[in-house]
Amino acid sequence: MNAPHTKHMPIPPRFIRGLGEIAGDYDLILCDVWGVVHNGVVYYRDATDALARFRAQGGTVILLTNAPRPRQRVGAFLEGLGVPGEAYDEIVSAGDVTVSLILERGDLPLAHIGPPNDISLFAEAEALAGRPLRFTPLEEAAYVVAIGLNDAENEMPSDYDARLRLMLERNVEFICANPDIVVEVGDKLVYCAGALAEAYARMGGGVTQAGKPYPAIYERALALGERLRGGGLDRARVLAIGDSAQTDIKGAQDQGLATLFVTNGIHRAELHPGNAELDAAAFRQFIEGTGIAPTAAIPELFW
Repeated sequence: MNAPHTKHMPIPPRFIRGLGEIAGDYDLILCDVWGVVHNGVVYYRDATDALARFRAQGGTVILLTNAPRPRQRVGAFLEGLGVPGEAYDEIVSAGDVTVSLILERGDLPLAHIGPPNDISLFAEAEALAGRPLRFTPLEEAAYVVAIGLNDAENEMPSDYDARLRLMLERNVEFICANPDIVVEVGDKLVYCAGALAEAYARMGGGVTQAGKPYPAIYERALALGERLRGGGLDRARVLAIGDSAQTDIKGAQDQGLATLFVTNGIHRAELHPGNAELDAAAFRQFIEGTGIAPTAAIPELFW
């Protein structure tokens, strides 16, 4: 008689009260930024204090962000929010990876989707290439770089359906500079370039993703971590921290890294209804539904 079929369930994570409980198990932290360190308006003092304490004990912290901007611009934004420099060693951004992808495509004509004034990524590519990029209308582009929606406060991904269909007809490559679907700005969620990439992929279009959960950004971050640590890096002693199941946690798991899931971030409405304590039943259902298996979980990052 055949054994009954049982669905594989993810292993429940360890719930911790603070990073200090597990800090000794790791040498390097890859920490998400938006949703863990800040919410776009204010930074979280407990989170930056926890990262600074980890560094003070000899650990290394790399902020790993899907921000579609070069790391220098991300650093300037963090400084403007007041994030203390002792909270991290370096930054790796999806913008950095996107610049590399643009340089790889040489002189091919490209089009830009995103806020018209958000051009730091392209300025960085032009500085490194030593020449201007060939911007063209969408109808003539060989590839499109999407930083975000042109007006994220007022637009929806469906507003781009006609443009995406035009790209599909011409077999235009879509480079997504920010794979996040949504991001929290204060207490509001707004759509990111990842939502457009997802729609284009559903149509059958070719998408190249620059950030989490895809490998390129992790390869860059781990190589940098190895240099900062001054030698070989044991992946078993790398911890990824994030609040997004599908980008931060899944991406790190795919790289074989330990993960710390911050539950009171982008998934707050599902896991902390009414801003209450973590709903255990909702959390179990969430873990089963997403298929993620974080190593540990914590409501917010603190020591």
